[in-house]
Amino acid sequence: MKVLVVGSGGREHAICWALSRSPRAPEIIAVPGNAGIAEIGQCIPGNPNDVAAMAGLAEELAVDLTVIGPEAPLVAGIADEFRSRGLRVVGHGRDAARLEGSKIFSKEFMSRHGIPTARFVACDTAEAARDAVRSAGLGLPIVIKADGLAAGKGVVIAETIAEADEAIDAMMVRRSLGDAGQRVLVEEALRGREASLIYFTDGEHLIAMPPAQDYKRIGDGDTGPNTGGMGTFSIDGLIDDDVVRIVRDTIAEPTVRHMHLEGAPLSGMMFVGVMLTDSGPMVLEYNMRLGDPETQSVLKRLDSDLLDLFDGIADGSIDGLAPDWSEDAALCLVLASSGYPGSIEKGKRIEGLADAAAVEGVTVFHAGTAIGSDGATVTSGGRVLGVTARANSLDAARRRAYEAAGRIRFEGKVNRSDIGSY
Repeated sequence: MKVLVVGSGGREHAICWALSRSPRAPEIIAVPGNAGIAEIGQCIPGNPNDVAAMAGLAEELAVDLTVIGPEAPLVAGIADEFRSRGLRVVGHGRDAARLEGSKIFSKEFMSRHGIPTARFVACDTAEAARDAVRSAGLGLPIVIKADGLAAGKGVVIAETIAEADEAIDAMMVRRSLGDAGQRVLVEEALRGREASLIYFTDGEHLIAMPPAQDYKRIGDGDTGPNTGGMGTFSIDGLIDDDVVRIVRDTIAEPTVRHMHLEGAPLSGMMFVGVMLTDSGPMVLEYNMRLGDPETQSVLKRLDSDLLDLFDGIADGSIDGLAPDWSEDAALCLVLASSGYPGSIEKGKRIEGLADAAAVEGVTVFHAGTAIGSDGATVTSGGRVLGVTARANSLDAARRRAYEAAGRIRFEGKVNRSDIGSY
């Protein structure tokens, strides 16, 4: 069986790694992939956002199943293109992917259907956004969110009106995020504990993955700018069973049901970022694909065949499937390039990968790597590696991940020292 995985990050490496453990031993192909994926499958150059080219490649290679990793191709309609050609694919159609592709669409969807989320004002101009900061009664701190896709960099939690104004000017006037900041949300800042819940869905049924906790800010103690994620961990008991049930009943299932009723059925993975507030769980954001780096921690705990779940989604039903999740803890520590989430230098030689992987329970997932002209593995992105450990306790997983990370060397290596400590 041939499986094509579209994407090049840590999420895609984790997907390929999990698929490589399938008893069916699928042939794995990735476009464009990375240096880590190249060790377990074939990597082919290509642009994941060129949906026609991706579908054509799948036909040319005669792949049996395609898994879409990143959000941009989903928003561009890649899954629709595949299905129109009769190709089996795991990924939401363009209309369903709007839940991630447009923050304003998702908030208005939640408002229509009574799905709990923060109060907000959608703004089409910088003037309207600045006015909302001052007069909408949302308080401080206040959240400024770019409407479109911004690779995890489109959210600013402003502590003052001046900071909010600066974020609005950056997004809407200077267009620091390109078209993603053409419209913005001005949103109430929720207080509580953040958690990530991810589901497989066929548009009717849901299968929950173990919850994970993400660390978004670049610095220890949640300081500095937001990133795409500097680490995660997943453990049993991270969220109370009652809260998990409430999220499913008030958020996940209504989302699936109402998207179907609105003519945009889901078919893939749905990530729900929630804030556990005193008033109950409230949605921070939807991602219509596996989270990154949550996927690295969660799939490290999967003891059954991921391919069965992907087959079920592609064929239209996951009813009756029951994945086997380990009771072990897993923790992913991101190693980033100096300057991330801003400008970074690429092409730094990475050493110590084999030594890191030799630590018991550790898998090093590649996020931003490439193979240099001399055959060495080099950095090629802001987030470079996700050092992921599994052990019988969170403390043990944390020790293993940090021990392995300490064996990896590249110029400008940056990581948080407190992943999993709170």
